[in-house]
Amino acid sequence: MTFPIPMNCELLDLRALVAVADGRSFMRAAQQLNLSQPALSRRIQKLEQAVGTVLVERTTRTVRLTAAGAQVVPLIRRMLQEIDGSLVGLMAQGERAAGRITLASIPSATVQFLPEVLQRFSLDYRNTRVRILDLSAGECAEAVRTGEAEFGLSLPVGPDSDLAYTALHDDPYGLVCRKDDPLAAKGEVGWADLVDRRLVTVHRASGNRTTLEAGLAAQGINLSWFYEVTRLTSALALADAGLGPSVLPQLACAGPEAGNLVWRPLRDPIIFRSIGLLQRPGAQLSPACARLVSLLSEAWTKAKA
Repeated sequence: MTFPIPMNCELLDLRALVAVADGRSFMRAAQQLNLSQPALSRRIQKLEQAVGTVLVERTTRTVRLTAAGAQVVPLIRRMLQEIDGSLVGLMAQGERAAGRITLASIPSATVQFLPEVLQRFSLDYRNTRVRILDLSAGECAEAVRTGEAEFGLSLPVGPDSDLAYTALHDDPYGLVCRKDDPLAAKGEVGWADLVDRRLVTVHRASGNRTTLEAGLAAQGINLSWFYEVTRLTSALALADAGLGPSVLPQLACAGPEAGNLVWRPLRDPIIFRSIGLLQRPGAQLSPACARLVSLLSEAWTKAKA
């Protein structure tokens, strides 16, 4: 004769029977489960009613399982082991998902917004580690696409990209020059002021260069790019050395690399790059990651205001 485990019983009822069987004592089982002895007795009785037979014999001296109890306890023990193992696995998976966040970010967004945002984030998720991949715009997109990063802070992707892009911030281009440059003393600087200057720029494969030249072409403006580098930080270094001014986004000049340089807005027209959120469509963010994204959106909204 076999005894199926009733579906209307609670896990604590099953644990109560196993604890009594292991300890051969209602007192020890009650202490193990942090229950009173009457509460433990009620759980055993409830289980016996569900099974339809007595499972435990209790006298003034001993506590032992009945034949039915001895048959059903091994089944309950295996079931509890499987449940506990599954729960531990799920908890471990959840801890891994929430325990560390990896994001990809272009350096200028990292310097300007992440420090303050991470300070606020740590108030809610003190034990969640954040890994930041400082990458170019193209590398950010690839890191998000492959799953190396859960999301990215970068420039827009092309229309044929399989990533979702949400614009957060318009970052205007402007003049970057030394404080002793004559242009630094002007109240307003226009694009025409740069026509005869030897300028420092980033290479054509850069998303910043592509965005800038598209805006200039639309207005029929031609500039003389004399020095060409790979990264924005290198452009800042050459401008700081006096080799010539540069045209860079405002956020690129907000970090310590700007040194003694100044940034002046260039108007008529205003050309800007968009910085936003890169994500894999349909990807489910962990609660911690979703909170970090929310704080970043708030920071950009505040900056825009």
